[in-house]
Amino acid sequence: MNSLAPVICVVGARPNFMKMAPILRALAAHNPPLPVLLVHTGQHYDKDMSDRLFEDLRLPRPDVNLEVGSGTHAVQTSEVMRRFEPLLDAHKPSCVVVVGDVNSTLACSLVAVKKGIPVVHVEAGLRSYDRAMPEEINRILTDQISDRLYTTERTAEENLRLEGIPASRVCFTGNVMIDSVVFGRSSARSPAETLRACNADVAVLEHPQGYGVVTLHRPSNVDHPQTLHALLAVLAEVSNSLPLVFALHPRTRSNIERFELMDMIDPTRMVLLPPQGYLEMLGLMAGAAVVLTDSGGLQEETTALGVPCLTLRENTERPITVEQGTNILVGRDRTSILAGVQDVLAGKGKRGRVPEYWDGHAAERIAADLYQWLRQRQAESTPNTVAR
Repeated sequence: MNSLAPVICVVGARPNFMKMAPILRALAAHNPPLPVLLVHTGQHYDKDMSDRLFEDLRLPRPDVNLEVGSGTHAVQTSEVMRRFEPLLDAHKPSCVVVVGDVNSTLACSLVAVKKGIPVVHVEAGLRSYDRAMPEEINRILTDQISDRLYTTERTAEENLRLEGIPASRVCFTGNVMIDSVVFGRSSARSPAETLRACNADVAVLEHPQGYGVVTLHRPSNVDHPQTLHALLAVLAEVSNSLPLVFALHPRTRSNIERFELMDMIDPTRMVLLPPQGYLEMLGLMAGAAVVLTDSGGLQEETTALGVPCLTLRENTERPITVEQGTNILVGRDRTSILAGVQDVLAGKGKRGRVPEYWDGHAAERIAADLYQWLRQRQAESTPNTVAR
């Protein structure tokens, strides 16, 4: 049988890197290895941060960088599509593998499916049922046009079934994000090392109750002055009992400054850090008493680490982290946030359990299935010949 054409793997923004790194290792380690072309759309516009993530995750340098950069959803999506199409013409891949729910995921999937190239979606079937989130739209549309869908939890298959996607296209493999947690845990930076590197006061780490980690980046939380003010106010209250390490997303820092809210932060109780690399964040989370976040990825990582997580959103596309893991949805409600922190301080923080197949081997299962699936497609598309 003929060898396989290359598999084009797409990354675009920070969450993609953590998911794609173990997949690339698994494709290379498979017997036989699957040929890969790694395409970075350049949607993540912070070059220094992208470089750090590639190093931390031991992710190979991309074969192609489309250098799209930031922009509105429409501009970014259309520019990725325009620049991605010639690659498909040039390399004629066996399939395009996309991960997660960022604009690059949908954009590259649309180009591939319209050219008759199979689309493989890793992390399929997750739903928040909040269509005000751009990521929800990306997830739904990508799943609809994908030929092979790999899920992180069993309930995702039911979501897909309800949307008319047949079970024959779906394969439960587990969570590749957790593969990266398992892979990077032994190399994670210590919290003290991270704070010293940022010239931050390590004294917050010596509090008898420990420390909390905060991240905020979703537009619904940080783009409106009243909402951001309310969240900073309750975080200030939390910091009276538990010092906080706040890794500031560029969007969040910009808005805090623009809305003139920086004076709400007491640097002796809430340490502000610039965006951190993967190994720095992994170390900070692993050592934390609690994580307060609006990040989907951190909900998963804290569940894998057994660290209580308070999610500052009204919904989550990762319900398994609430049902089985360490996550509690507290929204932006002051009472719920403070009660959640007090439970942690009283030794009643949620510990949960690690879900099925969140074991560090999801990418290996994907590689094995993908190889067999591509071989089957290849065999079905090869006309039978009769020897003369």
